[in-house]
Amino acid sequence: MKIIDGGITKVNGIKGQGIHAGFKKEKLDFTIIYSEKLCNAAGVFTKNKAAAAPVMVDRDFLSDGKAQAIICNSGFANACTGEEGIKDALFTAEYASQKLGIKKEDCLVFSTGVIGIPIPMDVMKSAVEKTVPILESSPSASENIATAILTTDLVKKEITIENDGYIISGITKGSGMIHPNMATMLCFIFTDANVSSSILQESLLSSVNKSFNRISVDGDTSTNDSVILMANGLSNINVDSKDHVCMELAKKIARDGEGATKLIECECVGAKSQKDADIASKAVISSSLVKSAIFGEDPNWGRIVAAVGYSGAEMDLPKLEVWIGEVMIVKNGKAAGIPKSESRKALQNEFVKILINMNIGTYSSKAWGCDLSYDYVKINAEYHT
Repeated sequence: MKIIDGGITKVNGIKGQGIHAGFKKEKLDFTIIYSEKLCNAAGVFTKNKAAAAPVMVDRDFLSDGKAQAIICNSGFANACTGEEGIKDALFTAEYASQKLGIKKEDCLVFSTGVIGIPIPMDVMKSAVEKTVPILESSPSASENIATAILTTDLVKKEITIENDGYIISGITKGSGMIHPNMATMLCFIFTDANVSSSILQESLLSSVNKSFNRISVDGDTSTNDSVILMANGLSNINVDSKDHVCMELAKKIARDGEGATKLIECECVGAKSQKDADIASKAVISSSLVKSAIFGEDPNWGRIVAAVGYSGAEMDLPKLEVWIGEVMIVKNGKAAGIPKSESRKALQNEFVKILINMNIGTYSSKAWGCDLSYDYVKINAEYHT
């Protein structure tokens, strides 16, 4: 397995482009990603009951396990927009399909941005018309695609892997409103491997649960969360796992949390069950008190123990051990007697590793998050304006 340059259009048969269409004042804000061959496809979507119009449309379109293009705008979420929002999403798919020469149901539509404002459809039509003629398979097109889907993100998030004769590449966006439930923000993964729709769906569900469902920035699950995996089979190589791509993209999202200065990884080992390991590790990286302490480089281990205690995981306090980096700060459920100056050093890096040993079983899990800084409040206090 080798990480390579070139981005999402490095995948055989994939073309695309990102442009500034006018959904936002200046930045790139619209993209189309197109496969020359119809793909087997799978999707995982938000469980938020206020799901956006594109989520509802895409769920229906993916019922046959096929897709060929992704149409995505940034700036307007098309969420909580009623029947008008559904009509706009369907029109976008229909209009793009005509320009691309494919079926409407094979065009998946996505939106991200401010909730409650209808999509300006004159801008959408113009965006499709401008983008379709300039689709290409180039590194610059890949860079534009990965940039055009961003909102408050500070950096684009992508990874491309070459492995045993096939290529798999993914891009994602997400910085705030990150606490996925069966999906994440927006994530698009393409491969030229040959994989059936049923295996894609099974693989994607497994990968999402090991990656995107184990990150949190702020405890809020988005209305637009979607992960799409498409395989066009042009390499003629059969594969059945996408875990590495999802995990790397998940960590990139956690590190780019709004206002974040540190990536936090919490590993829980020695748990009595897999569920216990999962919920304990995610409780720690989701805790506002833990996140605030890490931002302030304060080794307040009581907040970590408290998060494990309320997570619902089975715990025997006298057996609990906690490390920050290489420093054990809790032994037998009590302070390990390490000088505060020593444990503080472990919090001064951009990557902070927390290890929790429950010492009551054999199960383990990892989760990723970020610290909670002053800038998070500032960004979200001004988001709509």
